[in-house]
Amino acid sequence: MTRDRVVVLGSLHYDITVATANWPSLGETAVGSAWAPKLGGKGRNQAVAAARAGALTEMIGAVGVDQFGTELVNDLEVKGVGHQRLRATFAAGSGMSVALFQPDGDYRAVIVSGANLTLDGDDIPGAPFWDDVAVLVLQNEVPDTANAAAAKAARAAGVTVLLNAAPARELSVELAAEVDLLVVNAVEAAMLAGGAEPHTLDEAMAAARVLANRFPGVVVTAGGSGLAYVGNGLSLRVAGEKVAVVNTHGAGDAFVGSLAARLAAGDAIEVALRAANHAAAVLVATPEERR
Repeated sequence: MTRDRVVVLGSLHYDITVATANWPSLGETAVGSAWAPKLGGKGRNQAVAAARAGALTEMIGAVGVDQFGTELVNDLEVKGVGHQRLRATFAAGSGMSVALFQPDGDYRAVIVSGANLTLDGDDIPGAPFWDDVAVLVLQNEVPDTANAAAAKAARAAGVTVLLNAAPARELSVELAAEVDLLVVNAVEAAMLAGGAEPHTLDEAMAAARVLANRFPGVVVTAGGSGLAYVGNGLSLRVAGEKVAVVNTHGAGDAFVGSLAARLAAGDAIEVALRAANHAAAVLVATPEERR
């Protein structure tokens, strides 16, 4: 059986985006100029990005039995992402977030994880499910126990486990032991590797080399500077593509989803990284309404 499928275990959020010229200070109410709904969650975003990049993609996750949950499921259907393993629960509402955007594309957000935190080992499929899966994608917006259970099941079946360790948090020994490829940004790299946040390619490479002592493969992204990779006897840098930035929100998820899709298609790591780097550049240069 050909292994070419991408499975994403992760979060789904119904996001409310607000455009504002100024961040509110403590106790202040800032004035916004517009708001709009946007479906998100790192898991959902990465699954959609993988499907957009051509991979047969399925998502494992949880939503509440509410209107937000209905819209999140419908969205996966429209985007071509399988959702047979998506669980609807009465135990919590669907995950949601509020994100504030400034005109230069910078943003800040607050999430309420809701149903995403109900995921556990019981949500992880048994052995036959993994037979045609090439890559499992994980993030840190669901419980570590669920991630560890999925990683263990997938890796035992010969699946490549990609962990996007975002948001930054300490990883359990059980999860870290099952990761084949770690993807982190500057903030996450600094927390896991120690030291300052890497902002140049040389600094990203230094952080990647430290983390490569713990993981077989490591990607450290450094925003517009590009990324560094260390793993399997290979070290490489990929410079960031120069584009007119419209909105940086979701760039990391576009990168991870595209990377997973290219690896599932059998691309070499350097080819996959360059394709993922391009996908992220295209996203940040694309207006929100066209994404």
